[in-house]
Amino acid sequence: MSELSVNHLLGIKYITNKDIDLIFETADHFKEVINRPIKKVPSLRDITIANLFFENSTRTKLSFELAEKRLSADVINFSAAQSSVKKGETLIDTVNNILSMKVDMVVMRHPNPGAGIFLSKHIKASIINAGDGAHEHPTQALLDTYSIRERLGGVAGKNVVIVGDILHSRVALSNIYALKLQGANVMVCGPNTLIPKHIEKLGVKVETDLRNALNWCDVANMLRVQNERMDISYFPSTREYTQQFGVSKELLNSLDKEIVIMHPGPINRGVEITSDVADSDQAIILDQVQNGVAVRMAVIYLLASKIKN
Repeated sequence: MSELSVNHLLGIKYITNKDIDLIFETADHFKEVINRPIKKVPSLRDITIANLFFENSTRTKLSFELAEKRLSADVINFSAAQSSVKKGETLIDTVNNILSMKVDMVVMRHPNPGAGIFLSKHIKASIINAGDGAHEHPTQALLDTYSIRERLGGVAGKNVVIVGDILHSRVALSNIYALKLQGANVMVCGPNTLIPKHIEKLGVKVETDLRNALNWCDVANMLRVQNERMDISYFPSTREYTQQFGVSKELLNSLDKEIVIMHPGPINRGVEITSDVADSDQAIILDQVQNGVAVRMAVIYLLASKIKN
């Protein structure tokens, strides 16, 4: 059997297109599994996984936990809010204490960019980055591009626009890497204040007019404004942002073609997209959620295979 070229999933920029193909093939298999009456396989009965979340998370944490349990792994959940981190314990000491319980794999979300990379140099366990600050969120990008492949039959040659808060979004950066790796054409769209300088160096187009972006694309991935990462105001008001960069059914119906709408969640209904868009047939938001479990099962399984070897 083929195996991944890496021992950790720290970011999309560290893996190859061949790795992505292998993850997607494995996810296809696990998607069949989770749609059976018995949704569990005994693949990882001898593997222990620690979920370390130093930042709040609902969907990602639940998705990883469900993926781990579907693979029959033993699971330890760790929340920084109820831990000795509050008493000043370092990241390495925290993780080493957990690893002394014979943990094989760590799924970690951390507010600091590069936390997973730092940790990978100091511990032996395999690490999956579940989001590090505004840097990367690799499994989200994998499930997003897997969902595009499922809906449109492939990713190569497709026009994908990422709309919204590009500046603070780890989802945007990981998606750009994953989409470019798989041969898609990528555009970012949002207020000038929320588009990073020099982003064109990543090989993406920049557009500040939403209608132009929607007329160009096959897929629009709508991001929420990440107010929790902002220390200043980047636009005058939420109402003005919605008027310029919010997607309504009326706007979609006025286009010359039908496009696919995505959203990594959580959705601010009425801000970046209206409810009738979120709940429409054009949206594949719930497909993304289901695919998230299958893709995370695939990543965990493939990395665990390397541990066993």
